[in-house]
Amino acid sequence: MSAIPATPESSEEAFVTPEVRNDGALEAAVRGACARIMPAWPLDQAVAVNPHWRRIDQPIRQVAARLAVLGDFHVFPQRDYIQRKWSAGEITRADLEAALRAQAAHEACHVTAEHCIAALSGRPGVRREPLLVDLLDDAAQENQRWPWREAIVFQLSQACAAYFDRHQADWRASGSPSLYSFWRESMIGDHGQSSRMGLPGLIAQMRQMPSRAEDALGWALEALRIEAPVWQAYFEALLLSINGWAAWCAYVGWQKVPTGREDPRLSDLLACRIAWEAVLARTVPPAARRSACAALSAAWQDFDQRVAEADAALVVDEVWQRALEISFQREFAHTLRSPAPSGTPQPPEVQAVFCIDTRSELMRRALEACWSGVETHAFAGFFGLPVHYNPLGTEVRRPQLPGIAYPSVAMKDVVTAPGQACADEAQSARAVAVRRRRLARIDQWLGAVRWPNTTFSFVEAFGIGYLGKIAQWIRPPATPRVAADRLGMPAAVQAHCRPMMTGLDDGARVELAAGILHAMGLDDRLAPLVILCGHAGHSTNNAHASTLDCGACHGRPGDANARALAHLLNDPQVREGLRAQGLHIPDGTVFMGALHNTTTDEVTGFDLDLLPESARERWETMERVFAQAGDRVRRERAPKLSMNVDLDPAGLLKAFRRRANDGSQTRPEWGLSRNAAFVIGPRDRSRGRVLDRAYLHDYDARFDADGKVLEALMTGPMVVTHWLSWQYHASTCDPVHFGAGSKVLHNVVDGHVGVFEGNGGDLRIGLPRQSLHDGEDWYHQPVRLTVVIDAPAAAIESIIARHAVLGQLCDNGWLLLWRYEGDDLRRYERGRWLPLDV
Repeated sequence: MSAIPATPESSEEAFVTPEVRNDGALEAAVRGACARIMPAWPLDQAVAVNPHWRRIDQPIRQVAARLAVLGDFHVFPQRDYIQRKWSAGEITRADLEAALRAQAAHEACHVTAEHCIAALSGRPGVRREPLLVDLLDDAAQENQRWPWREAIVFQLSQACAAYFDRHQADWRASGSPSLYSFWRESMIGDHGQSSRMGLPGLIAQMRQMPSRAEDALGWALEALRIEAPVWQAYFEALLLSINGWAAWCAYVGWQKVPTGREDPRLSDLLACRIAWEAVLARTVPPAARRSACAALSAAWQDFDQRVAEADAALVVDEVWQRALEISFQREFAHTLRSPAPSGTPQPPEVQAVFCIDTRSELMRRALEACWSGVETHAFAGFFGLPVHYNPLGTEVRRPQLPGIAYPSVAMKDVVTAPGQACADEAQSARAVAVRRRRLARIDQWLGAVRWPNTTFSFVEAFGIGYLGKIAQWIRPPATPRVAADRLGMPAAVQAHCRPMMTGLDDGARVELAAGILHAMGLDDRLAPLVILCGHAGHSTNNAHASTLDCGACHGRPGDANARALAHLLNDPQVREGLRAQGLHIPDGTVFMGALHNTTTDEVTGFDLDLLPESARERWETMERVFAQAGDRVRRERAPKLSMNVDLDPAGLLKAFRRRANDGSQTRPEWGLSRNAAFVIGPRDRSRGRVLDRAYLHDYDARFDADGKVLEALMTGPMVVTHWLSWQYHASTCDPVHFGAGSKVLHNVVDGHVGVFEGNGGDLRIGLPRQSLHDGEDWYHQPVRLTVVIDAPAAAIESIIARHAVLGQLCDNGWLLLWRYEGDDLRRYERGRWLPLDV
């Protein structure tokens, strides 16, 4: 990119450093700063991410120190939270001592337990480096006008909301396709900004801004006069000052990765933010500008020293992070070491495969307790299908796989005749036409009720039909979940509308099926009925509803993947191809798809008309078992949601359904809150044990001689669960920067981009407060993910050696790795397996 300076207006502004003229240095600084911003996914596909993912090449404390100096971010749990846990005895002296020993195992640690305890009464001695706006703003005037830093965030945020709006606003702002140019036009046209900020000359300086983002960067640096070695750090600080929109722009760029194209929006946002600084510098009196620029230069010359000081100050916080984790790990390790249930399991009549989601653990445990004829398994909830899904009658092509991957196979709804598994083209065409007409009417209805001046006339015209909707908010119904993918679809069609993969030849279908069965560990150990059970949440009036759906399905329900895989594995041609590869599915084995509603713990089966009589009888047995298990799970969950556990089974189910259908309910369920561990091993390691804070993935090293399945698990589900863990961790430890605030105050931006808390400020990313906090204290416990693998040390080490990202996660402290050694446990510490000190 070029960096052509604007013509100076005075001799004082003629100062142009040689570095600003150096296009290469400036471009490298911009790229380096933008490369550190992790995307935030939209509301309708809220993929949980580690917001620090693009910094995992550095040790966690170093990242914490850098972010604290750049923008007062918090990576570790805040000390007042730790103080409460310490005072309540949830973190013990033994936990603290064990944390100090673990800290000393990888670095010289000079802090003591007494030092750590004393530090809880204060804050870390970390100072955020100032931006120019902080030095220019006059605190004496703060009660007479808008503080400038807040004004910049508000104006830039509103401009971004208008620029990215494609679906929600009834009037859309026109202007340049470039984010920077659009923002510049909106700035020049906003004559109220100068009065709100108390700067009469603001508009005149706005007109002097270069018309191109590339030129604005160099133009702004001339005014700021910071030296080239700290450009990247300063650019990072600017982006972090509007972190929500920076993360959204990074997401827009992430979507273009498969095409090999770069997106300019994030660097445009940086140009907007630094141009704001330059406009202020050129608007204030020269003396104030000289003083602020001198102070800015002096402060940022010491940036590396400030980071080093912060790193030293945060040793205490890293120790307390370990102590908090050990307070969980002590009981967790005891549970894992406890003897397995006695007895030899009988060959199962039914196998039920669930997502590795922590909420599935309760259902699996309850099912096995209710009936010995069922054997449960766990597998990533997208069921190994790298698909994008096209619901019937829509143009949607939505990803149904983890956010770290990109889809390569098409899946779409097809309508079949009852009892048939092949498409009926004529009936499909009729269903598509009917659904499109209905969806168009629904869209018109939504448009009508969105207009404030027609709302009352609309109610008057539509009368009882509309008031019925209001009544459901006053008295939520106890009705089951209704799938959004079936909205507007004729009732007669719904049971026979089936998601299926398209565009794959027979060889590709066989290879896909064989790989999935092997990864599941079911290639030669199949029951007569195998239920593939996806999952979804159930909530009403919830902008963050997708955070309760399947994280492995891009924040979507997992039933489409489960059903499509069942169709694939039931296909006679696929089975014939599998037999040719030596993989035999018994003729009597039938696969079917189902959905676990994690909010009410109901399980729904699909495509029942395709089941042969024997499989249908087994499903009818399983319906009763699912009902019994669901009641068990609801009674286990009810106290955590302050619900009455003494209700009879039907009454308790109704209470859960009403909660899910309640448009005023801010906490329909806890989602993945309190997730803390991931166990990769055979079911014998977890059967009969309470591990409701753990993701469980079935794996047996005896059937993975080449280690390829383990490699896929460590590079796939292990990374995904790490992302999930850190989304909850970051939203708890730093709710200001990585939390979405209170649901009660949310205003949705563009229907899906994100939310404002109130009517302005930055775009709020991460999880809402009600997903993490019970109203009195944080319900989620911000611990790093403890991963436990039952596999030989050599196999684990070789996989880490082949994948640099895994080495970074383990060696830099972003997750904690254990392995089984017989019935004992060992922990990984920079290439060594040490005894577990808990």
